[in-house]
Amino acid sequence: MNHSRLANQACPCGSGKTFTECCEPVHQASTHAATAEQLMRSRYSAFVVDNLDYLLQSWHPSTRPVSINPNEPGLCWQQLEIISTHGGQTNDEQGEVEFIAHYMLNGQAQQLHERSRFVRVDKQWTYLDGYSPALSSNPGKKPGRNTPCHCGSGKKYKHCCMR
Repeated sequence: MNHSRLANQACPCGSGKTFTECCEPVHQASTHAATAEQLMRSRYSAFVVDNLDYLLQSWHPSTRPVSINPNEPGLCWQQLEIISTHGGQTNDEQGEVEFIAHYMLNGQAQQLHERSRFVRVDKQWTYLDGYSPALSSNPGKKPGRNTPCHCGSGKKYKHCCMR
């Protein structure tokens, strides 16, 4: 998606600000996310606009994948819903954000429910990893092959982290 098309539109992260006022400066590194939630919102917006470079840069070095594929055809991100935050404030070193990302895939409504963990590296928030709250109550259970991947890529688990 072309960033200039979003300039005066509402930011995809749901903050109520325009993209230019909200996530675009974080994507362009003219400002940094002050909280884990702000980083979570900026990463969601990066998925919406296929800003793969920013997604990789904001990923913690110890868990960062080599590459990320762009959104698959037929995928349309709809809304980010923040459920809760734990820590992750301006004076914290780690935090957790639980969210639901709503999207359409080939005309069918889907959602990704995740608890993302964030840590600071050189005073900047980074995405460490995430897990499905539904699976955390049954730690031995693995996601199904056709389940949306817990990492937030928008791809099916079998085409992403299952490999």
